[in-house]
Amino acid sequence: MMPVQATERPAGKPIPDLSREETRAELSPAAVEAFLRLSAIWRLTARQSIALLGEGSERTWFRIKAGELGRPLSQDALTRVSALVGLYKGLHLLFSDPLADEWVRRPNREDLFGGASPIDFMLAGGIPAMLETRGYIDALRGGL
Repeated sequence: MMPVQATERPAGKPIPDLSREETRAELSPAAVEAFLRLSAIWRLTARQSIALLGEGSERTWFRIKAGELGRPLSQDALTRVSALVGLYKGLHLLFSDPLADEWVRRPNREDLFGGASPIDFMLAGGIPAMLETRGYIDALRGGL
């Protein structure tokens, strides 16, 4: 049986096959760089960063920061980075830079967050919460 390479999106751009190690190896350096920048901008602790990334322990986080991971990110981690980068981009389309960068840390009374900050909501809920948060911002800006 031949592996599936990619599925076509309606816009004609293929979805990367993240089940293939070669694809993950190709995407991982940019994903790691983006996530490192995002972690710094959002002032995440090592524990928060690794929990959002879903890749091991704090020790792993320090290896990632030092450029010493030595393997591609998992399909799960690449999905997480994609959701978070999309959230970041959506926030910057919706708000001024200072508010966009602080929004994830501020308590939020919307029903989705129940008074928690979006970071705490995403830390507790993993990928589903990350996707819900991104969808919430996309809907606010009229993207969905």
